[in-house]
Amino acid sequence: MISFPNAKINLGLSITEKRSDGYHNLESCFYPIEWSDILEIVPDDELNFSSSGITIPGNDESNLCLQAYHLLKKDFDIPQVNIHLHKIIPIGAGLGGGSSDGAFALKMLNEIFNLSLSIQQLESYASQLGSDCPFFIKNQAKYVTGTGDEFQTIQIDLSGKHITVIKPNIHISTAEAYAGITPDMPTKNVKDIIENQSMTDWRSILINDFEKSIFPNHTQIAEVKRKFYAKGALYASMTGSGAAVFGIFDSETEFESTDDTIWTSQL
Repeated sequence: MISFPNAKINLGLSITEKRSDGYHNLESCFYPIEWSDILEIVPDDELNFSSSGITIPGNDESNLCLQAYHLLKKDFDIPQVNIHLHKIIPIGAGLGGGSSDGAFALKMLNEIFNLSLSIQQLESYASQLGSDCPFFIKNQAKYVTGTGDEFQTIQIDLSGKHITVIKPNIHISTAEAYAGITPDMPTKNVKDIIENQSMTDWRSILINDFEKSIFPNHTQIAEVKRKFYAKGALYASMTGSGAAVFGIFDSETEFESTDDTIWTSQL
């Protein structure tokens, strides 16, 4: 079986509180986009994981696709599988590619082996893989709170708009991103802004908290956002903790080829 685990963008991202367990509570809107990896899983005589495309750091055992298999293997007597991941979504970009890979692996294994797991059960397994993973089970735009694992319906439809994502050749570690954050509850939450404000107003009020500290230290990332607005973006923002930046446009907009990774599509 082959699937195409897709990325997401953050429309607004507020870090609201540091928890006693060391994690942070947040609020954001996660919005799926079509930029995708390619994941193949087939039953086999031996358990094997391989990858191609973008080099994935760390050892194979830490990959969320393989962790998804081991998670289900604990509760179900499923056969061994051969997993191959062709990595296209940039790593460490705030696009959720790794989380999507793990969630899609759960969904595929559920289907391949007829485990009859419900959406809620799959989300529960996904939450054990990582905070962003449960989102990719339903894979629909959601208002997200908690550590990124609590979802509410949000009224948003960007269909017909065009999106460009640029990932500069910069890596932002989670430690660096959070080092510049002072958790604070925003005066107006993301859901209210998206549902009740025109997109033309988002520029000044729909904020990604990580930009405050990352932009001064990595001006190349800030320059991408400036470039988007210069080209007529309705809204532009860094996604997640970076380093990818996206711009939403009324029509397709061309950008010069650079060393940066560029992806564009109609929403």
